[in-house]
Amino acid sequence: MALKTWGGACQIAAVYVGTIIGAGFATGKEIVQFFSQFGFYGLFGIIISGCLFIFLGAKIMLVAMDVQAKSFEEFNAYLFGERFGLAATFIQFFMLIGVTGVMLSGTGALFSERFHIPANAGILLTIVIGFLVMKKGVTGLLAVNVFVVPLMIVFHLYTASEAIAQPDFLENLFMKETSHHTWKVWTSPFSYAAFNLALAQAVLVPLAFEIKDRQTIKKGAFLGGVVLTCLMIASHVSLIQLADVAKYDIPMAQIVEKLIPAFHFIYAFLIYGEIFTSVIGNAYGLKQQLENHIRWPASLLFLLIFSAGFLLSQVSYGTLLGFLYPLFGMISLLFLLLLWKK
Repeated sequence: MALKTWGGACQIAAVYVGTIIGAGFATGKEIVQFFSQFGFYGLFGIIISGCLFIFLGAKIMLVAMDVQAKSFEEFNAYLFGERFGLAATFIQFFMLIGVTGVMLSGTGALFSERFHIPANAGILLTIVIGFLVMKKGVTGLLAVNVFVVPLMIVFHLYTASEAIAQPDFLENLFMKETSHHTWKVWTSPFSYAAFNLALAQAVLVPLAFEIKDRQTIKKGAFLGGVVLTCLMIASHVSLIQLADVAKYDIPMAQIVEKLIPAFHFIYAFLIYGEIFTSVIGNAYGLKQQLENHIRWPASLLFLLIFSAGFLLSQVSYGTLLGFLYPLFGMISLLFLLLLWKK
């Protein structure tokens, strides 16, 4: 029984990590935006965010299981009350659409910058593969995450080990880039965790409804939160080795090319896999929500979701992420406060 519990916990952890590490995390752009631009202080922010991921990720799933919420609309109704829950769901729904657009735009940037293939060709390929995987439902979601997440962990840790071996590592690590950003240094970890947890809720709530086991959920959230913290630290210590890191759309690929050039092409494929896990995670959560209101076949709902994401993805990846993610983070802080109180 214990082995079965840990097996389920590993699956939950894989989905949790795979949902959080979307286009922004995979490319490194998100870590730069919220943490690495602040130099050494960004490391403290990562630890704060990691603790929030561990405890509040578990809380989302346990509360969802206790109140028998099948979708984030039902969860919001419990969290905010019926009237305000509807408004929160409306905002969250468009946040998910917006982030799906960012992720698809990230695949376009990756295909264009790393593979020299037109951005829209990469975006359309992602949509087609995502459509095929999501026809398998939650089984497809679990299968993709269980495959991609372990590979991603190995590569991130390996890149970090190469960064640590650099002669100027400590000098770069202790650099304190705080000018013009003082208040953001301390609000970023909370807005980052709030934003990602609010979005992950779309996947974690229906997942908890399917699992229905408290110990499995607690262990899965703990494992997922610890892995996320380690990955954020690994990304941060790698990214701070890159001069003018904020100017790159895909800084992680840039640092891999600098530190371990033999693997940079493989790493580009891994970044794609990381982005893809979040694209299908978001699509699954949005489909679950739409099914409460629209009696259309699942395939038609996915077509609607991916079409909206495609339209948004036509905006530049860096512009889209730089504007939407901090905005969504501040909006999500109310969600974080209410969840903490519950």
